[in-house]
Amino acid sequence: MSILKIEAFSGLSGDMFLGALTSLCDMYEEIQGLPERLGLAEEAEVIIHEVNKKGIVCHHIRISDKTRDKGHSHPHRHLSHIQRIIENAAISEGAKQIAGKIFLLLGEAESQVHGIPIEKIHFHEVGAIDSIMDIVGTSILLDKLEITKTYCTTVNTGSGFVNTAHGRLPVPTPATKILLMGCPTASGEIESELTTPTGAAILKYLDPDFNIPALIDEKIGHGPGEKEFEIPNILRISLCKAGTSNDRITVLQTNIDDMSGEYLGTEFQDKLFRMGALDLYFEQVIMKRGRPGVVLNVLTRKENADRIADCIFGHTTSIGIRYFEAGRYELEREIKEVDTLYGKIRLKETLLPGNTQKRSKPESRDIFRIAEQENKSSLYILNQIQNSIKNENH
Repeated sequence: MSILKIEAFSGLSGDMFLGALTSLCDMYEEIQGLPERLGLAEEAEVIIHEVNKKGIVCHHIRISDKTRDKGHSHPHRHLSHIQRIIENAAISEGAKQIAGKIFLLLGEAESQVHGIPIEKIHFHEVGAIDSIMDIVGTSILLDKLEITKTYCTTVNTGSGFVNTAHGRLPVPTPATKILLMGCPTASGEIESELTTPTGAAILKYLDPDFNIPALIDEKIGHGPGEKEFEIPNILRISLCKAGTSNDRITVLQTNIDDMSGEYLGTEFQDKLFRMGALDLYFEQVIMKRGRPGVVLNVLTRKENADRIADCIFGHTTSIGIRYFEAGRYELEREIKEVDTLYGKIRLKETLLPGNTQKRSKPESRDIFRIAEQENKSSLYILNQIQNSIKNENH
C-alpha cells in the first residue's frame, strides 16, 4: 500500500510537488527529458540545481521558458490546447489521465471565478509552460508511485497580495481558495503566496485525509520553492506504511422509524463517506408503540463528527443523535492490483499480528463488475479468481 504524507508547512506549488516526488522516485534524468516527451523542446528546458533551505539540502527543478527568455510572451492556452499536448505526449496512459484531471480541476476553478464557460477559459499563469511541465511531471511520478492513500497537514496559504494576469489579488487567490475548499488552511505569518493554484489543484486531485494516523515513514522527499523565508521554503512528502494501531474514534447513533428506507441508500451513504465517515451500518430494531425502525451507526474521527451530524439532520428525519468515543484496533492492510483470468482486480491484503501471516480478499465491487460482464454469478467469479490466485501462489 503506497501511502503519501504531505507536510505543507510552507505551502504547495507545482515545482515543489515536482521536486519532492522526483526525489522520492529518484527520477531526475527522466524529468530532465520531459520537454521532448511533451513535444515542447522548443519552448522549455528543465534545469535542476542543488539548493540549501535553512540547512536542508535538496534539488530545485526549474522549468525555463525559452520563449520568455528570448523576450517573447508565452502563449495563453485554452484547456483544449493543453489536453492535446497531454494526449500526444510520450507518457503512460495513467499519467495522461492524472494530468487531464488536474487541469480539469484548474479549469473548473477558473471558470467559476471568472464566470466564463470552461472551454473559453484562457489559462494564464497555469497555462504557462512551467505549470504544464510541473503538472505533467508530477502526474508521471504519481502514476509511478501508485498511491492508494494520501494524508496532509494543514495547508499554509501565506497572506498579503500577489500580482497576477488579472491584477493584484489577495492571497490565497480566488482560484486557489476554491480548490482548497474543504481543506484545513492557515495564513501563517509570511506575506507571500505560499500555495498556488497549481499546487492546490494537485492536492485536490490527491483527495487527502487531514486526520493523520500513526504512520511509519519509509522514504522522504523535499521539494524546494524559489523564494527564501524565515522557515524552510520546502514541501516535505513521505512514502509511508501503516501499522497496527489503537485508534480513538467517535461513534454517532440515531434511531429512525418515520422515513422510507430508499432515502437511506447508496446516495445518502456516499454523502456520509464524503463527509469523513470511516464506516457505517444499520441495525433493525422495534421502537416505541411497536414501530419497526433502524439504528444508524456512523464511525468517524472526532474532527468530522459535527459535520456528519449536520448531514444526518439534513437528510433524515432524525431529531437527536447520540455520540461517544470508542477505541479501535486496526490491522495493517494493503490494496493492490493483481492479474487474473478476467483481467486486473483489486485485492485487499491484511497483515495479521506478529507480521507472520497475510490473508487476502478480492474487492467485491470488482467481482460484481466482472460477474455482470461475464453474465455469471458473483459467487462463481469469486471462486474462479480465488482458485487462480491460490494456484499462482503454489
